Amino acid sequence: MKKAVILAAGDSTRMLPLSANQPKHLLPIAGKPLIFHTMEALEKAGITETLVVYGYHAEKLREAVETQKWKMKISFVNQKERKGTAHAAGYAKKFVGKSDAILMYGDVMVGPDSFEGLIELHKKKGFDMTLSVKPIEDPSAYGVVKVSRGKAKVLIEKPEPDQMVSNLVNAGIYAISNPLWDAIEKTELSPRGEYEITDSISILIEKGNVGAYSLPSWWLDIGKPWDLLEANKLHLERFERRIEGTIEDGAVVKGDVVIEGGTTVKSGAYIEGPVFIDGESVIGPNCYIRAHTSLGKRVKIGNAVEIKNSIIMDDTNVGHLSYVGDSIIGQRSNFGAGTITANLRHDNNSIFVTLRGERINSGRRKLGAIIGDDVKTGIGTSISPGIVLHQGSQTGVGVIVKRDIAPHKLVITKQDQSIIDAERR
Repeated sequence: MKKAVILAAGDSTRMLPLSANQPKHLLPIAGKPLIFHTMEALEKAGITETLVVYGYHAEKLREAVETQKWKMKISFVNQKERKGTAHAAGYAKKFVGKSDAILMYGDVMVGPDSFEGLIELHKKKGFDMTLSVKPIEDPSAYGVVKVSRGKAKVLIEKPEPDQMVSNLVNAGIYAISNPLWDAIEKTELSPRGEYEITDSISILIEKGNVGAYSLPSWWLDIGKPWDLLEANKLHLERFERRIEGTIEDGAVVKGDVVIEGGTTVKSGAYIEGPVFIDGESVIGPNCYIRAHTSLGKRVKIGNAVEIKNSIIMDDTNVGHLSYVGDSIIGQRSNFGAGTITANLRHDNNSIFVTLRGERINSGRRKLGAIIGDDVKTGIGTSISPGIVLHQGSQTGVGVIVKRDIAPHKLVITKQDQSIIDAERR
């Protein structure tokens, strides 16, 4: 099996505001875009040709991929009308031809050796299609798969409680063969008006020759902003120490830390790995960078700043006396001095976030702010846990942010002041 197809055309709305200016497949995880991790793993598994089906911010995705040197041949097709995953997969029919291929969603990530095992099983058993599956504690938000003797017997999307046929979820990574194209042609519109690849798979399952491959390592569906933090952590924990930047006397760099060339770590900075710091950044002096943090290119971390378990994207400045914990911050943002992102509720309950107008339980006990591109905070800004600051938003001096800020809005405080004679106080 030498070909792969990545479905990466979706509008990424659940990842807003981080995806306002780019597809989520380009959001950084441990120093490189999400889709690059997948493409590198496909190359390692022996894939020599990959087709990317794209749509949202199409040219940005294509440009980013084409600026890298790949061993495999990369081609693109634009799904201008997004009519569902089966419709998107149909664009790959000519590319795949009569050969077998990997077909996958562009927003899922897997641990080491996952593709190799899937390819081997599919080839060995001669299935019409092979689904990757993964057991999880709560599969209700995904498609659940009933498996018997190595074959998929039932696939149910977002099951009701009485439909929980197993705890195995459809991982969105498939080994496909020629029968899939006939199934796609027979697929009808779903209730939400789309052609769903899961309906096509169900057609094949009814024929009795769809295999199930249990993933050997971790699996993540990168559907919400905080999923980036989990993926970032998993990838950083595979890093090995590499220092190419300048470390001034008096700075401490402990553990598996990667610091790219052109970056300066100033005296008094204390960095505990695993941490990734991209090139041309300035860290410190006298700051604390804690584990599972990734900093982009040309990031500036000021004096007496603490960063913990966060992703900060290119060209963002975090001013002195600030704290960033369990947060994701977009590009070209600027934190005024003393900006604080709170990341823990007093009652220790999990933190809720508003996505697409709906309150979502993140399932995380600790979660800070989700901040888009080009955001500016005034000095002394305090941000409650789980708050979203959309792209281009701003805060004035001393603002306490207790609710999300819409794109390009400025929030200021009103305060009553009295001027009295200092000697008469």
